[in-house]
Amino acid sequence: MKVLATSYYAFYDLHRPTYHAYASAHLSPEEAQIAVVTAFALVAEDWTSIVTEQHPARWAWTQHTRTVARRSGHTPTRVQDACLLHDHLHLTVNQIATTTGQDPAAVTALLAAGDRSDPAPGQRPRVRLRTDAAPGGSLEARWRAALRLRTAQALPTS
Repeated sequence: MKVLATSYYAFYDLHRPTYHAYASAHLSPEEAQIAVVTAFALVAEDWTSIVTEQHPARWAWTQHTRTVARRSGHTPTRVQDACLLHDHLHLTVNQIATTTGQDPAAVTALLAAGDRSDPAPGQRPRVRLRTDAAPGGSLEARWRAALRLRTAQALPTS
């Protein structure tokens, strides 16, 4: 039991700041706090079964985003969530993957989809990476730019 309790607290310490920042982006401060407490209470209650899941972080993230969506009245897409985590909360692809329980490649694909999509009405356009990223740019920026170019070239033109 002590190992399970320790692992839960490690999970809590790792994910609580991001969960709170995500909830705060969608809700008032009081509502965000309630959403985070609700999510972690659910995780604590089911921790012994959650750790048997293939991706415990994915299970917990799904519960948290459902809680936030229910409280805010708006269900963002996975692309919108990834863009929020990356562009506004300034998480890296690996941090997003760890938080959401997805593979880094899946997160990169979601961010690339967000780069190609038009913003929703009333929202600011996403910050786009330069496609002519200089060799001194980060490896992630160059890789994402190359992915975006290849996928854009593969799309049929009308």
